[in-house]
Amino acid sequence: QVQLVESGGGLVQPGGSLRLSCAASRIIFSIYTMGWYRQAPGKERELVASIASGGSANYIDSVKGRFTISRDNAKKTVDLQMNSLKPEDTAAYYCNARSAWGTYWGQGTQVTVSS
Repeated sequence: QVQLVESGGGLVQPGGSLRLSCAASRIIFSIYTMGWYRQAPGKERELVASIASGGSANYIDSVKGRFTISRDNAKKTVDLQMNSLKPEDTAAYYCNARSAWGTYWGQGTQVTVSS
């Protein structure tokens, strides 16, 4: 059974940084497009950033220049470096793996940006 396990969430002040990490197991990691989604209370889940197997990345406009997604195919990990965090970044963040062979989700990690 495929497993995606997120870590690195927490409470941070506005302007601070956090690094989320997702470790995958029982998956041919290199063929999957990996993504980070987030869902705030009362809002729909949205794709924050994704990175293809070859390394090309995409971001939603609201995080461009602040967030960086990266992957290590050998370690089967995908990270999301979040800088200059804002209160509106507060949400549960979910790791996602997607390919023609299936789509998988992690259990989520909470990020709270507050003073």
